[in-house]
Amino acid sequence: MRVHSFPAAAGIMATAAMLLGGCAATRPELPAAPFVTAQETPGEDYVIGPLDQLNVFVWRNPELSAKVQVRPDGRITTPLISDMPAVGKTPAMLAQDMKLALGEYIKDPLVSVIVENFSGTYSQQVRVVGATEKPASLPYRANMTLLDAMIAVGGVNEFAAGNRARLVRYDRTTGKQQEYGLRIASLLKDGDTSANVRLAPGDVIIIPETMF
Repeated sequence: MRVHSFPAAAGIMATAAMLLGGCAATRPELPAAPFVTAQETPGEDYVIGPLDQLNVFVWRNPELSAKVQVRPDGRITTPLISDMPAVGKTPAMLAQDMKLALGEYIKDPLVSVIVENFSGTYSQQVRVVGATEKPASLPYRANMTLLDAMIAVGGVNEFAAGNRARLVRYDRTTGKQQEYGLRIASLLKDGDTSANVRLAPGDVIIIPETMF
């Protein structure tokens, strides 16, 4: 059995580190984003997700109104309506569907759906995994940035390789995933404002640990 000498082993480790560094260097980066936007703008229409808390209000029919939680299977049940699909719809879309269903029992019902506690679909969450203090799925907020996500999960842990982190984003126009490099250590430890980037619904942030 061949035994590598220490210099040879060190050379192998250095080469591996260079190769990994080269792979990370080829990953594109997103443009910098300000910590506070000059003007707050609304995000995409909210899409109802499993476990969302909904307030279904039927005008002048309090007995048909209800506060319900979307079940894990994505449906809700209210008086006179059972197993109404809710996940994937905006509140306005769900209100219209419930209006049509209730129209079989009452004339011209006026239905409003208000989301009171948000979970959202996976496509509207930002998920942070890896070497962080508390990996989490965060409901996306309009104008959300990398700094906001890091604050929400308590930053990175002592083993994190923050500048080797990456962001995985699904491009709905092409149907493909794209990976971008992140410099979380530069942002959190060095205060490099150019390392703060804007997030999008559905983003996944992966933070690896250091090799040594």
